[in-house]
Amino acid sequence: MINNAEPIRGNAPEVRASSAAEAVRWWKHPTLRNALAAAALSVAGFSLAHLGLIPSRLEDAAYLVSVPLGARHWAREALEKLVEEHAVGIGLLMLAATVGSCLLGLFDEAAFLVVLYGAAEALEDFAYDRARHAIRALLKLAPKQARLLRDGGETTVPAETLKAGDRFRVRPGEAVPTDGLIVGGRTSLDESAVTGESIPVDKGPGMRVFAATLNRQGSIDVEATAAFADNTLAKIIALVEKAQARKASAQQWIERFGRWYSPAVLIVAVGLLIAGVLTGGSARLFKKAVVLLVAAAPCALVMSMPVAMAAAIGRGGRRGILIKGGLHLEHLAAIRVVALDKTGTLTRGRPEVTEVYAVDGDDSPLVVLTAGLETFSEHPLARAIVNYALARGLKPAPVSDFESLAGAGAKATWMNEEWFIGSLALFKSLGVNLGAVGDKAREFEEAGGTSVLLGTRSRAIGIFSISDRLRDEAPDVIRSLHEMGLRVIMLTGDSERAARAVANAVGIEAVHAGLRPEDKVRIVRKLGELDRAVMMVGDGVNDAAALAEATCGVAMGAAGSDAAIEAADVALMADDIARLPDAVDLARRAMRISRQNIAFSLLILAILIPAALFGFLSVAQAVVVHEGSELLAVANGLRAGR
Repeated sequence: MINNAEPIRGNAPEVRASSAAEAVRWWKHPTLRNALAAAALSVAGFSLAHLGLIPSRLEDAAYLVSVPLGARHWAREALEKLVEEHAVGIGLLMLAATVGSCLLGLFDEAAFLVVLYGAAEALEDFAYDRARHAIRALLKLAPKQARLLRDGGETTVPAETLKAGDRFRVRPGEAVPTDGLIVGGRTSLDESAVTGESIPVDKGPGMRVFAATLNRQGSIDVEATAAFADNTLAKIIALVEKAQARKASAQQWIERFGRWYSPAVLIVAVGLLIAGVLTGGSARLFKKAVVLLVAAAPCALVMSMPVAMAAAIGRGGRRGILIKGGLHLEHLAAIRVVALDKTGTLTRGRPEVTEVYAVDGDDSPLVVLTAGLETFSEHPLARAIVNYALARGLKPAPVSDFESLAGAGAKATWMNEEWFIGSLALFKSLGVNLGAVGDKAREFEEAGGTSVLLGTRSRAIGIFSISDRLRDEAPDVIRSLHEMGLRVIMLTGDSERAARAVANAVGIEAVHAGLRPEDKVRIVRKLGELDRAVMMVGDGVNDAAALAEATCGVAMGAAGSDAAIEAADVALMADDIARLPDAVDLARRAMRISRQNIAFSLLILAILIPAALFGFLSVAQAVVVHEGSELLAVANGLRAGR
């Protein structure tokens, strides 16, 4: 049994501290550690020799020791790539330049090359790891322990032992250990770790909770729906890490370019060596060959996109925007048309009573009786009326002989009289003279609502207008998309009248209503054929075909939904359309930074290669400019994650 006051660790502040400490452990990178050791040895040899404390032979010895020490990791990787993949990489060019410098007796420049290249490679890996680390650190938000409910008491168990069906308790200030359904208690949960939504969400019995969300208020009992290793947070992390390995088309082109470019540089360098032997100018041409190997290595070009892509995908993941790879990030940046589903995307996806009209002016009896009839129905419109009555503190009337009327409504007996609930068409078929109720029904429907009438075979006593409420943020989102130069259209299966009402409210001009799933696919395909990159935004299940057809498919509210995550190229974990402009802006920023890096890298190569061939650079100068450009490309790429 555990003490009620005993805290279970794993809250956000503790995790931030541990994450920050772990992020600075640079000494765990052997490449960087060795490069620094080689640098220290080289500096010591140089300083002691120039102070006259040791002979020049010992200075050269210090350089010769520092070269294999600093080159150990990256040189081994270069040789393994050559042997196992039969590929000439950048590392092999640097290794050849190092060996060439030593053969020319340029031991100090060889050590300089090894130290700077090793440090640049290590810092590049370190920066890349930090970009990945931020999303990986999310896993630490889940607590290490859980309060398992067993035999009428609480037992502290490792969170990783939880399995589906287990019940556990989460007290205020604690984090939820794994996904589940609330079976007791009410609270407010901070779900920012999973959905990116900063505003706490009120939760009660029957509602879903996700791993690593923070309990802000009351104590809740939860039944696990997923084991610790299979919870939503673990899936997010796995998806983002997998996405960071998927490459954009431009990145793939750069890698293909590197596969023939690096061997070509090596061949030219070997040609210079041969020319030196044949012409007797071996030392001068040998040195040019070494400088060329350093100057022409496309390090900055190869790193121009991966860091920016990884940083952007990691940032998106932390904000509840899951982008499933560099290719999809590239597509997202190219979007010109946004096609939006209506229900659940622009609207809340939950029908609600928006207006009530009673013939006698008092709507309370109308609500009580209607809720009584609808209590027996599972139809979404029926649930909306019952919820409306309960929210007003009204108890549904006790009816009997309930009978569902397929496609029309329902009927039941109350106070020995038969009552009907249903559409305007139902009451017309009963021959009821609707009068003012009929006029009100048409008014409601012209405004985009669905009319539900209550009455007998001889009269209608009132009407409900039920609508799927517009999301408060929808107009601002559409305005933002327009300001970004995007054309926005609506694709919906709803009626033209309902669709137009929503479109007019949010500022969408192009509307396609009454669509079946295959119709949405056809329209998306047609837009794509007009050379327009199309984004389709839907729920990830009903719109799966259209999401797949679009240049970039975006699923709304994907937290906890495997189907939604699988169906789309981009998944918005929160049920929040406001994330949409953020996703486009993130992608555009990442691609803009990548293009800057590519242009910068090509410019550096265009300067260094001729300078090397014409003898304007020493090995040391080539190394400084080359490694400096690589570090600048990495630093610029990391801006995509800020």
